[in-house]
Amino acid sequence: MRGAAQGAALLLLLLGFSGTAHGQADIVLPRGFRLETFASGLGSARFMALSPRGDLLVSITRQGRVLALPDRDGDGRADRVGPVAEGLDLPHGLAFHQGFLYVAETGRVIRYRYDTEQMKVEGPAQVIVPTIPKGRGHFTRTIVFGPDGKLYLSVGSSCNVCIEQDPRRAAIVRYNADGSGEELFATGLRNAVGILWHPETRRLWATVNGRDWLGDDLPPEYVTIVKEGAFHGWPHCYAHQGKVILDPEFGQADRCRQMALPTVEIQAHSAPLGLALYTGRQFPEEYRGNLFVALHGSWNRSVPTGYKVIRIKLNGAEVQKMEDFATGWLRGTRAWGRPVDLLTAPDGSLFLSDDRQGIIYRIRYAP
Repeated sequence: MRGAAQGAALLLLLLGFSGTAHGQADIVLPRGFRLETFASGLGSARFMALSPRGDLLVSITRQGRVLALPDRDGDGRADRVGPVAEGLDLPHGLAFHQGFLYVAETGRVIRYRYDTEQMKVEGPAQVIVPTIPKGRGHFTRTIVFGPDGKLYLSVGSSCNVCIEQDPRRAAIVRYNADGSGEELFATGLRNAVGILWHPETRRLWATVNGRDWLGDDLPPEYVTIVKEGAFHGWPHCYAHQGKVILDPEFGQADRCRQMALPTVEIQAHSAPLGLALYTGRQFPEEYRGNLFVALHGSWNRSVPTGYKVIRIKLNGAEVQKMEDFATGWLRGTRAWGRPVDLLTAPDGSLFLSDDRQGIIYRIRYAP
């Protein structure tokens, strides 16, 4: 840290004190965009999913709950907050597939038959994947179904940097929809929190958090295309400005010759989490088909960074540019909110969850 005053400021940031009241009026968006509260008072709102009927569901990880937030009158605010599942073990990723709601707890994946009209699960949970490695380190689990109908599960590392004993750690693992057929899809991903399949290119994208304690600017976080069988470097190496750098503790040159370089590098310690491909038609045409990424924000940095939403403009799989889209949660060295996940809403607006404020925002275009 650079001085006692800055150390105290960062301590306040980590404890969640902002010093002054802030709200959605502080958020800066491109001209014509507006940020509104869709639902509040939720607790640690994390990852979201849309039911087949178009109702929003969100995991409240620290409370062990999944909530339904319908907006059936179409006024842009949740009609009510309804519990879908409770008493879960750190639920995070959510996905719908063939009439089931899948939930990724920290140590297993379960599924329920789901009544879309009543927004309730039917019967007890069926355990699909019973033995995800759990415990120390990164505990959230994210799931998504691919175009092949298979379930993809991201599992973070148990540590900052180490040699894992379980090969499913720091990896994306693939299963059949019933949980059978476990196989490693990609490895060397220290903590791939957000994953999604691009519906046109049929490529898997992921946000990845790099290791700590190598200074303010190394290693970069990244957003990347993940190919089957790819090794993404951790814990042996990382990429910086397109070059492979050996880790000072665990570097292995032979292993790192196989490293897949990231598609987009992001400022170290930004903590990219959720990502969404904008598939609506409400936003101007230049935003369609773009990736939006939530940067949860830093803790291992002398000057805080992140706490915003960025936009990655794509042409197919090619990145054309990256820029800020929504900022204002960080004021100086203090953050009053922490963006987590993004999702295109049925009306073409963009949902954004914030686990510090316990809010889901709705970003809409209304010039």
